[in-house]
Amino acid sequence: MEQSENITQVIIDTINTIFENIFSSIDNNLYSLLDELTFINSDILNDKYFQDILGTSTSSGILLIANTLLFAFILYYSIKYLLSHLTYDRIDKPSSFFIKMILYGICMNASFFIIQLFIDFMANISLVIRSIGEDLFHKSICFSSLITSINTNISVDTSSLNIFTVDGLIKGILSASLLNLVFSYSLRYIFIKVFVLLTPFAFLSLILSNTSWFFKAWLKNIFSLLFIQIIVSIILLLMFSVDFSDTDLFNKFIYVGGMYGLIKANALVRDFIGGISTTITQSVKSFTNLK
Repeated sequence: MEQSENITQVIIDTINTIFENIFSSIDNNLYSLLDELTFINSDILNDKYFQDILGTSTSSGILLIANTLLFAFILYYSIKYLLSHLTYDRIDKPSSFFIKMILYGICMNASFFIIQLFIDFMANISLVIRSIGEDLFHKSICFSSLITSINTNISVDTSSLNIFTVDGLIKGILSASLLNLVFSYSLRYIFIKVFVLLTPFAFLSLILSNTSWFFKAWLKNIFSLLFIQIIVSIILLLMFSVDFSDTDLFNKFIYVGGMYGLIKANALVRDFIGGISTTITQSVKSFTNLK
C-alpha cells in the first residue's frame, strides 16, 4: 500500500515538474513579446525590406503598380465617357473625375506617411488609456506586468505549483489563454502589414465610384485590427483595478474572465464594427467571412 502511494506521489511530482517547466518557459519568453505584438505603432513600418516592398518612390515597389493602375483608370474612364454618349449611362463629369484623380493620386503616393499617422493615432489612444492606469495603480499596464501580478496573487512558483489544485488549474488556464493570445496577435500583426501594403490601392479605388467599395472595406478592416489594442488596453486597465492584496477565489476567477475577454476582444470588435477575424480557433473560411 505504501509503495503504491509512493508511486502515485512520484507521478504527481513528475506531472507538476513538467508543468512548472512549461509555465516557467512561457513566463520567461512570451509575455514581453506579446506586448510588442499587441501594442503596435508606426515602428511596424520601420523595416527596410517592408519599405522596399511598399515603395519609397513612385517608381518602385507597390507604388509603381498603383501608379500604373492610375493610368489604366484614366483610360477606363475615357472609354466609358465616350460610350456614355451612345448608351446615355450616368457618369462623373470630367472635371469631377480629374479633381478626384489628382487628390487621391497625391494621397496614394503619400500613403506611407498617411498610414503612419493613422497607426500612431490609434497607438496614442491606447497609450493614453494605459498611462491613466499607470497613474492610478502605479504599475505598467502591460502583459509583462500582468503575469507578475497573476503569479503573485495565485502564489505560483517553481516550489509550490500543484496542477491538481484550484490555483494550479487557474494558472494552467491563464497560461494557455495567454499562449492563445500570442498566436492570435501574431496573425493580427501580419494582417496589419498586409493592409498597410494595400493602402495605395485603397486610395486609388476612390477615383471611380464603382471601385470605392474597396476603400470602405480596407478602412473597416485596418481600423478594426488597430482598434483591438484600445479594447485590450481597457480590459487590462480593469484587470489591474482588482485589489492585488486580496487573493480570494473571486479575484482569481476575475483574472480568468479577463483573459477570456482578451481572447474575445477580436470577436467583440468584429461584431461591433466589422472587419477580419484573427481568432486562431476559427476555420480558414471564417477569416474571409467579412461582416
